Amino acid sequence: MKQRVTGIGGVFFKSSNPDALRAWYVKHLGLPLDASGYVVFSGTEKEPSGATSHTVWNPFDADTGYFAPSKAPFMINFRVADLDAMLKQLKKEGVKVDPKRDDSEFGKFGWVMDPEGNKIELWEPPVPQKAQVKRKPAQKKAK
Repeated sequence: MKQRVTGIGGVFFKSSNPDALRAWYVKHLGLPLDASGYVVFSGTEKEPSGATSHTVWNPFDADTGYFAPSKAPFMINFRVADLDAMLKQLKKEGVKVDPKRDDSEFGKFGWVMDPEGNKIELWEPPVPQKAQVKRKPAQKKAK
């Protein structure tokens, strides 16, 4: 099956003062900050994994190296259903794929460069963990 992005996972850009800019957006546009300082818009559509989709908005420090080697002051994160398959497919199609990978509790991340040198982050969200059901220990039958 040909891999495709499933949505925008986030918009990230450089700022000379991320905290002040974040505060401006909260004050003037009402963006909702979570406990980590990110703005997360929860969607109503479901990921292939069954998780509810969401999009993150977050300014980075102006001198961040996270967007390198891109010189652009932004990076778009696209959600994908299967990161490994997507990266393999893109590499086969001649797209410049960064060999670096990041697998964490936030999901799987990989990066590619577009033809204009913009870094694109590909993100496979984590599979939601089902709640553990605690079972009562078996009762001994009375004799």
